[in-house]
Amino acid sequence: MFRKRYAFIVILLSGFIIACQSPEKQDGVPVVGFVEAFEDATIAQARQGFMDALADSGYSEADGTVAIIHRNAQGDAATLNQIISYFNSRAVDLIGTSTTLATIAAVQRSEDIPIFQTVTAMPSILGLIAADGDAPDNLFGTGENLDYIDTSFTLIAQMVKPKGAQLTVGMIYNQSEPQSLEAYEQIAALADSTNTLLVALPLNSSAEAQLVVRSLLSKNIDAFFANPDNTVFAAFETILKNCNDRGVPVFTSESGLVARGAVAAFGADIYHWGYQSGTQAAGYLSSRSTDSLQVEMLHVRKRVYNAEAAKRFGFEFPDTFEEITSSD
Repeated sequence: MFRKRYAFIVILLSGFIIACQSPEKQDGVPVVGFVEAFEDATIAQARQGFMDALADSGYSEADGTVAIIHRNAQGDAATLNQIISYFNSRAVDLIGTSTTLATIAAVQRSEDIPIFQTVTAMPSILGLIAADGDAPDNLFGTGENLDYIDTSFTLIAQMVKPKGAQLTVGMIYNQSEPQSLEAYEQIAALADSTNTLLVALPLNSSAEAQLVVRSLLSKNIDAFFANPDNTVFAAFETILKNCNDRGVPVFTSESGLVARGAVAAFGADIYHWGYQSGTQAAGYLSSRSTDSLQVEMLHVRKRVYNAEAAKRFGFEFPDTFEEITSSD
């Protein structure tokens, strides 16, 4: 009996704390729910871009013209679903989602509230296209189709001199993430066409990263490719340290990971990804119409390199690449 009463009290207190931490809906002031699937320094840039776009369009918490409910699921699927249910109960005006898992959870659990995705693949890659060929009616924002990965991956062959007769590149991928599996399949096809040996190992969580990366490094790889994968983002420092310790350069398709120590990338600017989606969300708040909205392709990609990492491995980059300073 005591246990049941204690559990009931905990539930009540939890609900009270969440309510106190959330802004109350005021007449004329829209409420935006923004959810991130996990905590990550690179991914956080997308939320900042989203909020900056809202502010630049006149929707600022500081000015009292919008109320923001921000939640982070900390990598837990059950918590992610609870967050979306909470947004539904609060009848937020729109939901911003960061990364694929958050977007899929929102689409599955919220049919009426407009969803503006960021750091997420296009609906076709996520398997969200209905039989009639359309994406969900309430899904908007900005996506990526992964075509840029070819440019990122071929950069390795331009920069790295293989130890053997054939260039060997290692990568890890999460089989449960649609965009990660799609990226792996695309890279595998590209490797075959360029006489590159791809050594790829699957993993299910960032906790497995060190073991899997060390296994890759034991296979005498010439370089490591960090593909667009939430697990890679979460475990990147572990990946980088192990590769650096073995003298293996890390290339990627995400500029945020270059700031965290990867050598170079041609890929998404995470901040602008969020900004593009936030601009679309602000347009909806102004017009209250979704008639002209759809999931757009990402506009801003960059060729970037990390000067410290380049020096470590003896690489030089042309002026077409922008130098990025390490985030630490």
